[in-house]
Amino acid sequence: MAIRPHGGKLVDRQLGGEAQQEARGRAAELPRIVVSPERAIELENIACGVFSPLEGFLGEADLRSVLQDMRLAEGTPWTIPIVLDVGEAEAEAAEPGRQVALGDEQGRVRAMLHVADKYRFDREEMAKCTYGSTDPSHPGVARIGQMGPWLLGGKIDLVERAPHPFDSHRLDPRETRMLFSEKGWRTVGAFQTRNVPHAGHEYLQKVVLAITDGLMIQPVIGRKKSGDFKDAAIIQAYEAIIAHYFARERTILNILPTEMRYAGPREAIHHAIMRKNYGCTHIVIGRDHAGVGKFYHPEAAIRIFAQFPELGIEPLTIHGDFFHCFRCGQLASERTCPHDAQHHIAFSGTEIRRMLNEGKAPPAEIMRPEVFAVLRQFDNPFVE
Repeated sequence: MAIRPHGGKLVDRQLGGEAQQEARGRAAELPRIVVSPERAIELENIACGVFSPLEGFLGEADLRSVLQDMRLAEGTPWTIPIVLDVGEAEAEAAEPGRQVALGDEQGRVRAMLHVADKYRFDREEMAKCTYGSTDPSHPGVARIGQMGPWLLGGKIDLVERAPHPFDSHRLDPRETRMLFSEKGWRTVGAFQTRNVPHAGHEYLQKVVLAITDGLMIQPVIGRKKSGDFKDAAIIQAYEAIIAHYFARERTILNILPTEMRYAGPREAIHHAIMRKNYGCTHIVIGRDHAGVGKFYHPEAAIRIFAQFPELGIEPLTIHGDFFHCFRCGQLASERTCPHDAQHHIAFSGTEIRRMLNEGKAPPAEIMRPEVFAVLRQFDNPFVE
């Protein structure tokens, strides 16, 4: 039996047929708010059920409950604010009880917002609760500082989806659930990533395949911080490694279009909820999941799951750092290997980036040559 969507029902707020055409015509007579590319993607994630049970942007009561209690006002676990911020002029035209059209930067009408709530918010409270910090060097805190002063809450109806450069690897929750059912997968492990694969990732993914019926590798595709890998590099690297080293009948590559928030433990829960909606029964949660810098304890993202025993999706928690041990002749961690560090090669992201920037191939014990062959085709595989 498939895992139930978060909140019990997979949300569908996508308009089609006559309703879609009617909404396009009505939008010409309504106030219009232009949303950022990140907000436009959130519209799609709401509408197709990735953010179930949300049917729109959070109102004031739900936002306060999410910030203070990590739950919606009615009690369902929810840890990340999904909000629509606007400026003074936009807020003036968006009165509760009215509709406004939400358009993108290309002039397309993307959605209709049924305004139920309009309110101001405390930036410091949002930053402190979401990220555990008000330090503007944290990328999430910095983004809160750039938000408009008003938030609009209410349900949305999606009018139009935009083409995505990686649509060939994009299935919605309804589609992945159907695919898992067709394949007969009763248990599915999700592997969240924002990086190209190294040997440590491959090892963990194959551990998941050893204990579940199938594996969904799901890179986050969207806005990231400087120094992270570009979306195209991640996708092409995974295409290469799956083609050469994975059982294709038990592995799928499916993108998650969203931005990284770097909210550490709260984002780990958010990542689990989204994968639950896709139909996954398990998710890999490692050290410093969704972390940045030194803002979170290395195991904070693992420990937070104890606060949500009813979540429904099982975290596969990975303790310790992995490395290749020449004495063991395999991948290991400090929990499994008795040998001194002189026998180890660590999976250092900094060191891997340095070698890639210098055009040097990382050792085969660290990165598959097929992955390096993909990365060397990029003038710069990193976000600037």
